[in-house]
Amino acid sequence: MSAQEFFVTTAKGVEEVLAAELAELELASVQAESGGVRFRGSLRDAYRANLWLHSASRVLMPVAEFACQSPDELYSGVRAVDWCSLVTSSMTLAVECSLRDSALTHSGFVALKTKDAIVDCVRDRTGSRPSVDTKDPDLRVNVRLFRNRCTVSLDLSGTPLDRRGYRLDRHEAPLKENLAAALIGLSGWNGETPFVDPMCGTGTIAIEAALKGARVAPGLLRRGFGFQRWPGFDQKVWRQLLEEARSLKRDPLPAPIVGSDVSAPVIEMARENARRAGVAGLVEFKQHAIADLTPPPGAGTMIFNPPYGKRLGEVEELKPLYRQIGDVMKQRCTGYTAYLFTGNLELAKSVGLKASRRIVLFNGPIECRLLKYELY
Repeated sequence: MSAQEFFVTTAKGVEEVLAAELAELELASVQAESGGVRFRGSLRDAYRANLWLHSASRVLMPVAEFACQSPDELYSGVRAVDWCSLVTSSMTLAVECSLRDSALTHSGFVALKTKDAIVDCVRDRTGSRPSVDTKDPDLRVNVRLFRNRCTVSLDLSGTPLDRRGYRLDRHEAPLKENLAAALIGLSGWNGETPFVDPMCGTGTIAIEAALKGARVAPGLLRRGFGFQRWPGFDQKVWRQLLEEARSLKRDPLPAPIVGSDVSAPVIEMARENARRAGVAGLVEFKQHAIADLTPPPGAGTMIFNPPYGKRLGEVEELKPLYRQIGDVMKQRCTGYTAYLFTGNLELAKSVGLKASRRIVLFNGPIECRLLKYELY
């Protein structure tokens, strides 16, 4: 498998965490940029990246890059790719687009023109053409137009990598799995000390901590990846990577992971999610109010992910909760390093503690902060 360039997408603000993950996998030419990280490697390396990355969204393989200011330039640039080596007439495909600061501004038109170029190429060579399936395609094609430069890539991941498969109960205001993993990465927690999520909801942050601490490849939880449906997929290499990943799980952990929430039904959902993730024995979920928090002794890490409201009335109602979080930090969490993830800085002021670090992140379209508090 010869070396080529890949691009791994992630949420804005998470790029350095993702770059560190790729470096830990000993991949070459790792380079972070806005919205993702590049690396060079073989298809085997790309398989490993899909299997092991915690904070990634998708792994893309660029197949063309060209100047593009018109429909004709788009069509000819896409058509120049040897699509017959990448897709067969019996396969289905879908095209996803992102456009910014370019002459072509309609994503639906760009997707249609790209699809036309691909199917025309295959039909002219084989006499038949692949069909479109936007919901569950065999091949996802990603088109990025930025400042009149077009990059066409194949999506190795298929469904986004944050969809691990363990979270069936979609609780209100869920945090995506890869963003939860990014919060843990930014905290610097290494799995050797206690980890606490005092407002755990359905358990995403605590479960992601358990996956990291136990050295579980997140991709082991998924049903599959896009590249498994490609021509030339190397089943033997993939089986070897799966066997290697399964052999590396660490159990028991050297320190406890604890999640708590005031709602008994929500805690039960968290336990079910942990069971589906294969880490039920590695996370202790407790049902109690935040005021009753008693973290494990020692110097540990905790991450608070409280609600932050969207309307003014909700924000006012949440201020007492944030004051209570600050009181709990001061009175019950000595020796810990605490992090607060919020999309409302006005609410964060109610904590009443000075943050030693402020990290800008995005939860979907919402600009957020991860605030660090060192509790002596």
